[in-house]
Amino acid sequence: MAKSASKDRAGTDNGADKGAEAGTDEASLADLPQSYEAGLAELDALVARMEGGSLSLEESLAAYRRGAVLVKFCQQQLEKVEQQVRVLDGETLRPVPLNTTGSSAAGGDDDDL
Repeated sequence: MAKSASKDRAGTDNGADKGAEAGTDEASLADLPQSYEAGLAELDALVARMEGGSLSLEESLAAYRRGAVLVKFCQQQLEKVEQQVRVLDGETLRPVPLNTTGSSAAGGDDDDL
């Protein structure tokens, strides 16, 4: 009976590991940074830990997976910003005329914003 129970547990553990791996990917996707800067900072820290050489093989693999998610996130954020710049670059984005004092010609009264 003990062998059957341990076999059942082993089978359950393997299934749990597969679910945990899938869950890790989903958790990584669900746990995205709040901003591009936060993602980049986390990625920098992750790279430093990996380059330090103190991570185990499993930790290195998990760090690599998280890094891949962070790289994809940062790339998507940059693409969004590039698209916004393309839209603004039409006629909307033009230099603001300055008066001789260096402030904007519109009066510079930003208190109303």
